Amino acid sequence: MKDSHLTLRLPGALGDALEARAAEDRVPKSQVVREAVVRYLAPERVGRAEPRQVTARELAARWQTLPHLTPEDAAAFADDIARTGDAMPLPESPWA
Repeated sequence: MKDSHLTLRLPGALGDALEARAAEDRVPKSQVVREAVVRYLAPERVGRAEPRQVTARELAARWQTLPHLTPEDAAAFADDIARTGDAMPLPESPWA
C-alpha cells in the first residue's frame, strides 16, 4: 500500500507542544504525529504503535523534570498507605 502524505497547519500552542514532544523524545515531528494518529484514530485497523525504547540517559533526563515529593509529603503518603492497609480486611482463603 502506498504511503499517504499530509500537510498540516496547527495553532501556535499545539505546534509548540508538538515541537517540544519531538525534542523531548528526540524524534522527528512527523513520527510524533504518526504515533498519535495510530493511537487516536485506528488502533484496531493499524495496530498499536510499538512503544519506543527509552535509554537510561533519556530516562534520567526526564526524571529531573518530573515533580518529586518533599520528605514530609512522602512520609505522609507512607502513613496513609499504612493506615489503609491496616484498615482493610484480609481476603478469604479460596481453599477454605
